[in-house]
Amino acid sequence: MPFVPAPVVGLITAYAVPKAPAPTDLALDGNEGARPDASLYGALADVEALRRYPNAKPLEAKLAARHGLSAEQVVVCCGADEALDRCCRAALCPGREAILPRPIFVMTRHFSALAGATLIEPPWEGEAFPTAAVLAAITPNTGLIAITSPNNPTGGVISADELRAIAAAAPDALIVVDLAYAEFADEDLTEVALSLPNAVVLRTLSKAWGLAGARVGYAAGPVELIRVLRATGLVYPVSGPSLALAERWLDEGEPQLHRFVAQVREDRARMTAALRAAGVTAPSSQANFVCAELADPIWARDALAGLGVAARALPKPGGGGYLRVTTPGDAAVTDRVVSAFNAVFRPEALLFDLDGVLADVSGSYRAAIFATAASYGVTLSPEALAAAKEAGDANNDWVLTQRLLAQNGVEAPLDEVTARFEALYQGDETHPGLRMTETLRCEVAELEALAARLPLAIVTGRPRRDAERFLAEQGVLHLFQTLVCMEDAPLKPDPAPVRLALARLGVKAAWMFGDTPDDARAARAAGVLPIGVCAPQDMLDRAQRALTAAGAARVFRAPLAFVELLP
Repeated sequence: MPFVPAPVVGLITAYAVPKAPAPTDLALDGNEGARPDASLYGALADVEALRRYPNAKPLEAKLAARHGLSAEQVVVCCGADEALDRCCRAALCPGREAILPRPIFVMTRHFSALAGATLIEPPWEGEAFPTAAVLAAITPNTGLIAITSPNNPTGGVISADELRAIAAAAPDALIVVDLAYAEFADEDLTEVALSLPNAVVLRTLSKAWGLAGARVGYAAGPVELIRVLRATGLVYPVSGPSLALAERWLDEGEPQLHRFVAQVREDRARMTAALRAAGVTAPSSQANFVCAELADPIWARDALAGLGVAARALPKPGGGGYLRVTTPGDAAVTDRVVSAFNAVFRPEALLFDLDGVLADVSGSYRAAIFATAASYGVTLSPEALAAAKEAGDANNDWVLTQRLLAQNGVEAPLDEVTARFEALYQGDETHPGLRMTETLRCEVAELEALAARLPLAIVTGRPRRDAERFLAEQGVLHLFQTLVCMEDAPLKPDPAPVRLALARLGVKAAWMFGDTPDDARAARAAGVLPIGVCAPQDMLDRAQRALTAAGAARVFRAPLAFVELLP
């Protein structure tokens, strides 16, 4: 017979963090702290720490002394996560209730459900803690009340008086006070929580102390409660090297911690202000992250990834949700994050590549490449052309054609290739050029509506004459406040033409739409949100893979399908 898991296990899934598809280089989705000083790594040199079973008692004594406790009142765990798991094991079972003000740290729900408890989730809406709702939810079956302060993902806090009132109202329940972000808050509730007879405090070295990879957390509280928690977890939850790192960093890292926390608070204020200035609902946070309440947090996550910034999206079950972005603790990096917020949430302009985006050039420029190659006796496949476009540095079709000829053993001068290409594309009095097949990929009225909302610009590798002629023939030239063409700047993927368009428009924040990886890379390098558009002749799934890998936040089949995403 196949294995059948326990009923409660069948109702939950393993913890996983969905990531944005675009690549990122700035990880602001995990709330990690500052990088510890390199001298700390000397604590890893003790081979005996690897050979022997670890002994957490010295660290427990050190942590206890920091809080004025005895060593019996502290148990070291594999991060605060494992401490939370121990609390749920100790206090919950089928028939008992866990009161979890929602939203709350995702693992709090996970461990409570895994213990078989009934979840009671009064909503924590707005900044004030829902004290009345939590008190009203207490019953004789209440086994655990979880309070995360500052809260994850909102950054909200509970007051000392509210904490005391809840603990007094549920004397038979375990009050779990998760203070993982306490170092960043205006008030550290550790001392208050430790004065309560039915409360356990959870702390971690993963956040402000910057040791997330070491996985060192702890629970502190009355001796009888900690004795129970020791029995509900692993015998050796933290490795010897991690214990050594933690002890040494507690001795040496305090000055860096204080500098980092001070910088985080400055960053947090700037990031919150930027979100609010963009019209985004951003509650006051006392953690090392900011939170935005959005109708579509997945889009916001993907858009920031388009600018290289990894953020965490936490959708609500009924729709909408939260975007959580870690504060970097670095003023220069925060400049980049604020610029990314502005680009995503309040663009000042829209930039368009021309060919394959607004103009269907499948019968013109693309056809001219094939026909020019054929004039040299070379038959190019659509696959070969698509691969060349995806490889990048392919914004000049004359150079691209010469490159493809060389790959097929034909060395031809660029001026000759260009002349043949242009003869086919431009035509003459007796032979209509391939350019005559070009059409606009959207309705004029749609572009007019966009131009009424935001300034529009073209950033293209076409010669100016060709770009202006096409736009004029389609009746839309007047809708674009500037055209950056082949003659004006280096070609994409160089960000120079994108930056030139921004300068001419007098803006800093914009979205850009392109059909090639060169477009996405140029936009991203210029701090402009890259959005992909699948050219008419391309397969959507292939275009999505190539453009997303280059940094596009989303890829659409139609050139103006993005409109519903505009703020």
